[in-house]
Amino acid sequence: MPEADDRESKDFSPEVPQSARVFFAKGAASYDWGMQNRLARIFRPDTGKTVMLAIDHGYFQGPTTGLERVDLNIVPLVPYCDALMVTRGILRTVIPSAMQQGIVVRASGGPSILKELSNEQIAMDLDDASRLGVSAVAVQVFVGGEFETQSVHNMTRLVDEGYRRGIPVLGVTAVGKELVRDARYLGLATRMCAELGAQIVKTYYCEPDFENVTAGCPVPVVMAGGKKMTEKDALVMASRAIQGGAAGVDMGRNIFQSESPAAMIQAVRKVVHEGMPVDDAYDLYQTLRHEFAPQTAGMR
Repeated sequence: MPEADDRESKDFSPEVPQSARVFFAKGAASYDWGMQNRLARIFRPDTGKTVMLAIDHGYFQGPTTGLERVDLNIVPLVPYCDALMVTRGILRTVIPSAMQQGIVVRASGGPSILKELSNEQIAMDLDDASRLGVSAVAVQVFVGGEFETQSVHNMTRLVDEGYRRGIPVLGVTAVGKELVRDARYLGLATRMCAELGAQIVKTYYCEPDFENVTAGCPVPVVMAGGKKMTEKDALVMASRAIQGGAAGVDMGRNIFQSESPAAMIQAVRKVVHEGMPVDDAYDLYQTLRHEFAPQTAGMR
């Protein structure tokens, strides 16, 4: 039997009110503990921002350049990201289960790059997401696309299931070739995702008025990296997005297709979490690029 605690003097500190902590992520103050905890695995509590590494491209376009061997090219980058955006197939087969970073799993899919991409369906049961211990699930939303309503319903069904399990949903705003990536369209798409329940929204950077897109969205907006550009231009875009109110970046090709992915992701981290000026971040990239050169040569 445990020994009885019969001490007369106990310290309840009645003069000190119990603190009521406000959760740091935008719009997340009323979420359940589990959902807040998962968001804190994606966004760093000290900065409120995230550097996500997107490697889920293969779910519709196969072995993308730079992702031919995820075990060789991507696993070494995992320590430098705050969260990894990935498919469950790659997660189970390649990604080490001991990783501590957040995991955002792609939960929509269907058509390949050879078909109409907006014709997506829910492609993952959230019971499986629970088994994987993911931090969030991601779903593509094609506002203005041929299957707009279907993709929105995909998201709302995942939102309902996510609330039952405390799993956040990342709504990814997809932009087709016929749509303009301006603040009016992106503001519409991001606001729709948030209004219909997404706890995070991923969208593209635009000029001008990106700050209006982020201000008009009541949940964190994460900037999509988009097509490959020069390292300097990618750092400029990331810096301007953060200054414009983004809660982080989700970069893929601008990191894993960089000449030195390990150097690039570290430079991006400095921009996102420390507000490092672009010129300094680019100098850091150049310095690290030479340090990582032998490793990079072995990875390719």
